Amino acid sequence: MVLRRLLASLLHSPQLVERLSESRPIRRAAQLTAFALLQAQLRGQDAARRLRAFAAGPAGSLGRRAARFRDTFTQELRRGLQERPRPPPGSQKGPGANP
Repeated sequence: MVLRRLLASLLHSPQLVERLSESRPIRRAAQLTAFALLQAQLRGQDAARRLRAFAAGPAGSLGRRAARFRDTFTQELRRGLQERPRPPPGSQKGPGANP
């Protein structure tokens, strides 16, 4: 508790904040942070540009791929549900079980 108050009073001191901002480690940390943010922004813009180019590719190719994925997924799901082993009658437990 005392440590928290001490740190709070130090950080609210304008002279200390100014001296820290002029120190080499703090300036370097600010440079690295700015670099990381800029790189993330550039990569995000590049990814968005590539995605727009992919979506605007051959007419309807993205829609056809999505439809094909949906159809394959539903077929596999139905096949998996049909092939799963069923419990023998009377061994069911739970709210719908026979007494």
